[in-house]
Amino acid sequence: MSNKKSQKTAIIIMKRELKAYFTSPIAYIVTGLFLIITGILFFTTFFLQNRAELRQFFVYLPILLSFFVPALTMRIFAEERRVGSIETLMTLPVTEADVVTGKYLASFLGTLIMLAPTLFYVVTAEIFGSPDYGPIIGGYLGAIFLCASYTAIGIFATSITKNQIIAFFTGFIICIVLTMIDSFLIFLPAKIVNVLSYISANAHFNSISRGIIDTRDLLYFISLTALFFTMTVKSQQKTRN
Repeated sequence: MSNKKSQKTAIIIMKRELKAYFTSPIAYIVTGLFLIITGILFFTTFFLQNRAELRQFFVYLPILLSFFVPALTMRIFAEERRVGSIETLMTLPVTEADVVTGKYLASFLGTLIMLAPTLFYVVTAEIFGSPDYGPIIGGYLGAIFLCASYTAIGIFATSITKNQIIAFFTGFIICIVLTMIDSFLIFLPAKIVNVLSYISANAHFNSISRGIIDTRDLLYFISLTALFFTMTVKSQQKTRN
């Protein structure tokens, strides 16, 4: 299949998944809960501590995304495997990479749609205070990379099971371990701290959210995304065979 035709196929699949996303009540429920929780974090800081800033929001964002991104992606492959429509899709002249690319892009856009309304917090902080835009820009840039990586993990989790609940918990466990692993480094021998600290998604996110754009942090998220994307393609190749 030519590269141009492959791209067109992936876009068709992406559009189909986005249509399903906007007609699914789960997407609205998950997005609504995410905005309620992040709103509480922001406005608690705003009203109780009298600070118009997003620091508290970005502190807890990796943990929240660990939960909400797998919740958005859990149906992408699992539902199709359960009803058998994935087998029909794979009999068409499409490659596994086309299918995964289309579903990944739709899921990634879904996470960005979920994140987009939080920009209202920036507007509020600007109206009532003088926020430092360096960490804010860095925080949202880090959030985009975090969403990209956790989406790849989420679609991998949903590609290996027919059960959406199992898909959710598999994705959540992987994401939360990557998020929280740096919290346990103080209990580990110094020799392995450096290795595990590099594995921590939270550490790389925090580095970017401080406004420090380090290629090592970007490479980490790109590599993590590519790893789980490739594993998802391999999973679909096994299913097809």
